Amino acid sequence: MDRLTAVRVFVEVADRGSLTQAAEHLDMSTAMVSRYLAAVEDWFEARLLHRTTRKLSLTDAGLQALPACRQLLDLAEDARHIAAERNREPAGLLRVTTAASFAESQLTAALVDFQRQYPQVEIALSVGDKATDLVAERVDLAVRITNTLDPAMIARPLARCRSVLCASPAYLERFPAPLTAEDLRQHQCIAHAFGIGRQYRLTQGAQSFTVPVEWRFHTNETAVLRQAVLAGAGIGMLPTYYLGDDLRSGRLLRLLPDHEPELFGIHAIYLSRQHQPLALRLLVDFLAARFAGDQAPWDSAL
Repeated sequence: MDRLTAVRVFVEVADRGSLTQAAEHLDMSTAMVSRYLAAVEDWFEARLLHRTTRKLSLTDAGLQALPACRQLLDLAEDARHIAAERNREPAGLLRVTTAASFAESQLTAALVDFQRQYPQVEIALSVGDKATDLVAERVDLAVRITNTLDPAMIARPLARCRSVLCASPAYLERFPAPLTAEDLRQHQCIAHAFGIGRQYRLTQGAQSFTVPVEWRFHTNETAVLRQAVLAGAGIGMLPTYYLGDDLRSGRLLRLLPDHEPELFGIHAIYLSRQHQPLALRLLVDFLAARFAGDQAPWDSAL
C-alpha cells in the first residue's frame, strides 16, 4: 500500500477529527480510509488514533508522529515541484538586497554571471546596511553579514566575513604603527556607525578580548569608511571582501596581523523553503557554490 497516501490520510483524519469527513475530502470510502490508517500504524509500529463510535483522538504516539508526517508531505510536494521545474527555464523578477560595499565588490559580478546562465531572470538589486522587512518590501533574497539571525527567516550560510585592521602609508608616516593591541588606544580610529561601540573585538590565538579606542571619525557606510582610511584619517577595521586591491597594491597596510577581528557570517536570507520560485532556488545554490570553501575566494586571493 502507498505509504505516502497512507500518511496523507492520517494527517487528514487528524485535522478533521472524523474518518467520514476525511473520506469525503479525499474522495475515498471510509473502508479505504480505515485500511490506510491501519497501514500507517503498521509502518509506525504504534497505534496513532483512539477510535470509538462517537469520538476520535490522537494517542501520544499519534501526537508525536503528526508533525513528522506533515513534514514528509511538505518534502514530497517540494520534490514534485523540483521534478516539474527541472526542464523549465527559470524566469521572472528577483528582488535582492545587500550592503552597498558587498554589492560593489562581490555580489554584482556574481549576479551578472548568474544572468549569463539564466538570461530570462530579471534582478532588482537594492543596497543598504539596515535590516530589511522582506515581506513589507517584497524582497525575495537578502544577503546579509551578521551573527544575529531572525528565527522566522530561513538563512543559508554562504561564506565567512573576515576583517583586518589597516591604515594608509600616509597615516603611518605621522604615527608609528601599533605593535600591540593596547597601542590602538593611542591612535586615531575610524568606525562604522552600526558597529560594536567604542572598542575593537580581537582574537589572538585562543584568547579573545576587547580594546577600548577613541573614534575620531565614524560613518554608516563601509565605502566612506574605506575612503577615510585611504585619506589618512586613522586606523580602520574593514572587511577583506572589500580591500583586496588596496592591500595588494600597498594603498592600505595591514596592522597587527596576528590579531583577528570578530568573524561574521554572510548569509542568504529568505522567507520559506516551500514552493520557492525556481529562479530563487537556483540563485541561492549559485551563490553558495561561488562563495563556498574553507576560505572565501577574496581571502584565498589575498
